Amino acid sequence: MVKRSSLDPLEEARARVKLRYAKTKPVHPGPGTIGTAAMRLTRKALPKKGATLSRLKVQWAEIVGEQLARLCRPEKLTPAKGGRRLTLTVIPAAAGLVQHQSEMIRQRVSVAAGGDITAIKILQGHFSASTKHSKPIRTVPLTPDQRDALVASAEGIEDQKLRTALLALGEAVLTAEPEESAPDDSPSLPF
Repeated sequence: MVKRSSLDPLEEARARVKLRYAKTKPVHPGPGTIGTAAMRLTRKALPKKGATLSRLKVQWAEIVGEQLARLCRPEKLTPAKGGRRLTLTVIPAAAGLVQHQSEMIRQRVSVAAGGDITAIKILQGHFSASTKHSKPIRTVPLTPDQRDALVASAEGIEDQKLRTALLALGEAVLTAEPEESAPDDSPSLPF
């Protein structure tokens, strides 16, 4: 089905010629989304290829899953033929399991790192089991009032070893600095 223009054919031909040779300024669409504008501004500051090792370490449990994250850790990214090679430190008892799932790990890490992880190298070794960096617990000295209240609360215990153990536990609990200090007027006892 051919639609006919309501314009005169001569006028239509003139309009086509005018459009063909007319020079116009392109319309600027604006910055678009905030994410696009942010990527344009930070493009020079970001690494040229994919994720860095520190980003992989932070997101490791999300990338490979909690179970595999307990068994292995990323150690380094090195250039390899056609991309990069990820070196993993694996608990020796779990090396076979991680080796069996290495292709799945490579695919997941490759997606997270920009698609250029071509190989995985597995090194057996030990590492700390905790994934979170915990702060060392600081101790606050026990006040004489707290010490007297602790000893007084344990006076009714007949077994000397149990009383000593409970006093040591109470002192450890009271001297450990709490993460979030709540204002409290009365000294709290562990038992």
